[in-house]
Amino acid sequence: MLVSTPREEYPPIADYGLIGDCHTAALVCRDGSIDWCCMPRFDSGSIFGRLLDRERGGCCAIEPSSKVESIEREYLQDTLVLVTTFHLDSGVLRLTDCMEMRPDSDAVDPHRRILRVLEAERGSVDVRVRITPRFDYGDLKPWIRHEGRQVYSAVGGDEALVLSGDLDLREGGEQEVFAEATIRPGERTRLSLWFTRPEELDQHPPQAADPHELDRALDSTVKWWRSWARGIGVEGPQAEGALRSASVLMALSHAPTGAIVAAPTTSLPETVGGERNFDYRYSWIRDASLTVRAMADLGFEAEADRFRSFMLRTAAGSVDDLQVCYGVGGERRLEETELELEGYRGSRPVRSGNGASRQLQLDAYGELVNLTWRWHKRGNSPSDDEWRFIHDLVEATVERWREPDAGIWEWPGKPKHFVHSKVLCWAALDRGLRLAEECMRKAPERRWRKARNEIREAVETEGYDSDRGVFVQAFGEPQVDASLLILPTVDFVDHGDERMVRTADAIREELDDDGLIRRYDVDDGLKGREDAFLSCSFWLAECLAGQHRMDEAREVFDRAVSCANDLGLFSEEWDTKDAQMTGNFPQGLTHLSHIAAVVALHENEASGE
Repeated sequence: MLVSTPREEYPPIADYGLIGDCHTAALVCRDGSIDWCCMPRFDSGSIFGRLLDRERGGCCAIEPSSKVESIEREYLQDTLVLVTTFHLDSGVLRLTDCMEMRPDSDAVDPHRRILRVLEAERGSVDVRVRITPRFDYGDLKPWIRHEGRQVYSAVGGDEALVLSGDLDLREGGEQEVFAEATIRPGERTRLSLWFTRPEELDQHPPQAADPHELDRALDSTVKWWRSWARGIGVEGPQAEGALRSASVLMALSHAPTGAIVAAPTTSLPETVGGERNFDYRYSWIRDASLTVRAMADLGFEAEADRFRSFMLRTAAGSVDDLQVCYGVGGERRLEETELELEGYRGSRPVRSGNGASRQLQLDAYGELVNLTWRWHKRGNSPSDDEWRFIHDLVEATVERWREPDAGIWEWPGKPKHFVHSKVLCWAALDRGLRLAEECMRKAPERRWRKARNEIREAVETEGYDSDRGVFVQAFGEPQVDASLLILPTVDFVDHGDERMVRTADAIREELDDDGLIRRYDVDDGLKGREDAFLSCSFWLAECLAGQHRMDEAREVFDRAVSCANDLGLFSEEWDTKDAQMTGNFPQGLTHLSHIAAVVALHENEASGE
């Protein structure tokens, strides 16, 4: 039976910061508690899940004994190493958190270790550290074992967590480990949380972590992120924010495969207390393809190429078996189940898996062909095997573009003829034709051109309201949709085309929510009103910049940026009524759209137009 926790005991989503190692991630609350972490992958069961259930989820808490007067947070410059500073009535405590990076072998041999370092900057600080692992989404309380001086393990099922450092760890009640320490100025106290398998512990009993080795691991992690950050290729006043977004996208990538997850969380509600709660810990073709575009625009081309390779492998060269999203290892079966968790602020159901993986979303064809087109424009050409796959994608587009689908928003109701989907089908044909010509590949060009022309005619008649002079969400319907803002990014229509200018104005007027933009304003069959969708506001800023309406673009951009937390992290949506983040966090689609808007603003300002 679930125990109801008062909503106010759940911190705001904005209170969380992200740490990650390109294999998985953790969320650290402003108060120093790790409330969400899945090991060893993004889509594994949680080992700390208090984010979704305050009673059963588990956490790793840092609890100063003195009164907390204020808290400050920041990432070390050009890194994803999080520093939280507690100003106490007895002194100042500094907490540094990271997931360890191993430069030489990180992609295939991650350490799977969280490092937590405590230092007193002023005064002597008494602190209690409390580690309460709860495996498999809180279902399994672990077996706590004393492995030696300053070393404990928590074991359950096929999971184990080794707890060590230079703290005097002790076992507490309710299967937890705790320590109490006094940290004096100039002193450093360390905690290592290392994930492994139980059989490994039986074969190789863990030893106490060497404090000097932990310090070296922290330094190495800082150097790793700073070395990576040197690759950014954008300048201007928004460059720092763009790098933060790029760091988030990098952290959401899965190094062994090249997959990119939409978010590291599941079931953070789009409407608090409602049913709009979904699992985003998987790799969507659309989101990841757009991520690749954003990363490549900043100069991070290696990350873009890894995802392209992931998609070709995962689809197994077969268009018939193509899905819209996959597990980070390329898994196809993402069956949706409901977890016995209370849910963030009582928002249920809490889901594991995502049923949308089996939907028909025709824009995926266009995204994949466009992915190869952009890769080609960077000086590459598809191999024979890759061309066969692209050829089959374009052929599937010819056969299926007339079908209704679930569209970019994974429409839960009856499929529609979404304009965005049709335009991405047009893009699949257009890019396919260009690739065939520039790479000198055989293709049924007459057939493809005929289909491309038919799609354009259908969109410009059935997907266009001639009375108002705007594109619409779906054939035969009058409403606009924010996804129309990205039609120019695939060259279906110029940003400055009068139809696109009117469409952008209509979206800004009809989907406005206190200066932000909602996805649509039609009944989608789910309970509750959806909040403003932050990526849509960045799309509008990018579109307005492309139309050289720079004052308006900056106004929209600044409003969207104001919805970031103090660390520069964005959620999926923003509740304008209560001024709070909603939806999964941090949201990759928001961060990649932020980057695209930064690039558009910079390019148009640099051009002087």
